[in-house]
Amino acid sequence: MTRSANLSMAFSDEQAMILDSAQAFCRDKSDGDAVRSLLKSETGFNQDVWDEMVALGWTGLSIPEQFGGFAMGIGATVPLVESMGRHMLCTPYISATIAAQAIVRGGSESQQTKWLPAMVQGTIGTLALLDNEDWGATSTSCVLTGKDDQLELKGKKLLVHDASVSDFFLVLAQHDGAEVLVIVESSQLASNAIACKTLVDETKRAANVDFTGVTIQSDAILPSGGAALADLRLIGALLIASEATGSAAGALDTVVDYLTTRKQFDRLIGSYQSLKHPTVEMLIQMDSARTFIYHAATLIGDGELDKDTEIACRMAKAQAADALSFAGDRAVQFHGGMGFTYDCDAMLYIRRAQWTQQQYGDPQHHRKLLAPLLLD
Repeated sequence: MTRSANLSMAFSDEQAMILDSAQAFCRDKSDGDAVRSLLKSETGFNQDVWDEMVALGWTGLSIPEQFGGFAMGIGATVPLVESMGRHMLCTPYISATIAAQAIVRGGSESQQTKWLPAMVQGTIGTLALLDNEDWGATSTSCVLTGKDDQLELKGKKLLVHDASVSDFFLVLAQHDGAEVLVIVESSQLASNAIACKTLVDETKRAANVDFTGVTIQSDAILPSGGAALADLRLIGALLIASEATGSAAGALDTVVDYLTTRKQFDRLIGSYQSLKHPTVEMLIQMDSARTFIYHAATLIGDGELDKDTEIACRMAKAQAADALSFAGDRAVQFHGGMGFTYDCDAMLYIRRAQWTQQQYGDPQHHRKLLAPLLLD
């Protein structure tokens, strides 16, 4: 058996400052009433809150200084996303952060100069990767054909995050026998190209997008986008894991609040061992997920991700998804019949758990890919 060579984990002063400010911000801006008020909204987020996040500089945390960012690396976004998950604060932040990383890691100098300063100021981008619902797919049916000065896309992408509010898309396509990422601006799409979908997690938004007939020039192709694709998937898995870890903590908060206020037979139900033990297990699984996400945040850098970082990101996603699934399930169970209703916050967490499982690969997907990395 082989082991990861790097087991280091650090929590920097910068991360601590971000975590403190993010916890206060998310707690203030995303209480239960605010979350519920957005469930049926068109965009799923409060534009004023997004503008405040932009003003705080959070959209530029991982963007290089020469483009107006703070060059703190993708690891600096982990405490922020964790806090967003804990308070169910939904914005296009994760989508935009991954899209920015795609341009940082795979874009040309002109693409970086055009898009990265705009993203620091709140321009929203998103990845369009899926032709089907399998995150393990190794090819794409979306194709880019034609001459260099007049290329045309053909194909649809499924469940594109925050598609209806994105200013541009990074579309995975086949071109000359290779996978490439192509920048498509929202203004290039047909009026009926975006078909919004209802998700199990109603705090989230995604849509199927038809890119057929969109014409681009060769300078819209990211020169190293295909090479960066594996890293982008790992970054996506880490950010989803960070959000899930925060949501698991939020579910635990909901459970503890209920167990310490609800009485049966003149006793707080939290005094019963049959409820104490699963609650402790929720805490253990959530703390384990936190260890994994901050280990990955310690290892991840601006260059190509190495084997240790891949292991860390995959372990983080597998553990965080499992932790949230367990926490959401117990939150509903402990609340009894009320837990299955919209009046109970446990409903929010079990739906978030179902959504999280599938994003950037479920735990089985990541453990399957971990096996050859960890075992001879």
